[in-house]
Amino acid sequence: MSHSPRKSALFVVFLTVFIDLLGFGIVLPLLPIYAREFTLDRSGVILGLLMASFSAMQFLFAPFWGRLSDRIGRRPVLMIGLSGSVVFYTIFGAATAWRSLFWMFVSRIGAGIAGATIPTAQAYIADVTSPENRARGMALIGAAFGLGFTLGPLLAATALISAGSAGLSPWPGYTAAGLSAVALILASFKLPESLDPNHVRRARSWYHFDALRNAVTVPTVFALLMTSFVSVLAFAKFESILAFLMHEPVDEGGFGMPLVTVLIVFALLGLVHALMQGVVRSLSGRMSEGSLATLGATICVGSYVLLGEATRHGHFGSLMAGMVLVGVGAAFLPPCLQAMISRRTDPAKQGGIMGVAQSLSALARILGHAIAFPLFYLGAAVPFWAGTGLMVVALTLILANAKRGVDFAAAAE
Repeated sequence: MSHSPRKSALFVVFLTVFIDLLGFGIVLPLLPIYAREFTLDRSGVILGLLMASFSAMQFLFAPFWGRLSDRIGRRPVLMIGLSGSVVFYTIFGAATAWRSLFWMFVSRIGAGIAGATIPTAQAYIADVTSPENRARGMALIGAAFGLGFTLGPLLAATALISAGSAGLSPWPGYTAAGLSAVALILASFKLPESLDPNHVRRARSWYHFDALRNAVTVPTVFALLMTSFVSVLAFAKFESILAFLMHEPVDEGGFGMPLVTVLIVFALLGLVHALMQGVVRSLSGRMSEGSLATLGATICVGSYVLLGEATRHGHFGSLMAGMVLVGVGAAFLPPCLQAMISRRTDPAKQGGIMGVAQSLSALARILGHAIAFPLFYLGAAVPFWAGTGLMVVALTLILANAKRGVDFAAAAE
């Protein structure tokens, strides 16, 4: 693939991931409103299930899509995912208009299945980038995360303002569906296949157990997967509790902010994260992935300490500073860890192992969403102290494994 088609393909892949994450950015801050409007349950169980359903489906289906992309190619799998996004974001909008909890669950479960093609996008980037440019390519995924978390909450805020006191509007879902349709059309005409036919794996096993065994047998790859799991678990608790913490009354441990303000803060955090991807891409040419990951984990440790202290003392300015630092530190970790994993993996197995990585990330999000609120009720700052401990573990794993691994190409020589 020549340089120009590669740039076009990277743009389409970036757009694909951005669309997937846009829906998550729209829904995450709005879920408390859905729970209040769609059900009489006040225990939080329904809300927790609704929040976890998206990541649960990614956990189950990411390895399947990754292995399937190793078998039939990246392009067909990405096209299937985009088609699913069109359908299920449309259902998301309709469920909001109908005030239907059942169809909201259907939309989130379906969107989780369709959005589980992110590891295939990562494998696509690995296919079309050199090992030296791998981190820069993977940073596009991080930029898509950041933009999704920036524009998603802004769409949600627009819906709240236009809907008045009800706070519900179908248009964010319909907008996401329209964007998915545009990406699908663009991919149909502009996205070439990236997988070398000689690397297509024709194993009979279609799920992730072989890929997990492959990951365990590669020195340091499993440790890097665990590093990713731990860091995502810390961030999932943060993203899960943030809106709740800011919106809760002061006398209940929160900051008492209006919901629109909460959404704008979510957008600010996403913007910081997206802008930092440019910094990561720039530094990746001058620093190793291990050094960048170490820097990001160190910043995250400090930011969670600051968030804990800000929450304990009710200092909003320190909370904002801590949130910005989380956005800065977290921007370094996924692209650098993914680049190290892909460089140390057989290209014919990258789709499967990237699927394992995405599944572990989804599992971390499920657990993070599940434990964030019980931790909050133990003490408003407890989720951030737990995040500090998790990031210390992640930093230790990075320091222990970043320099021990060998690139697959070098090992094969």
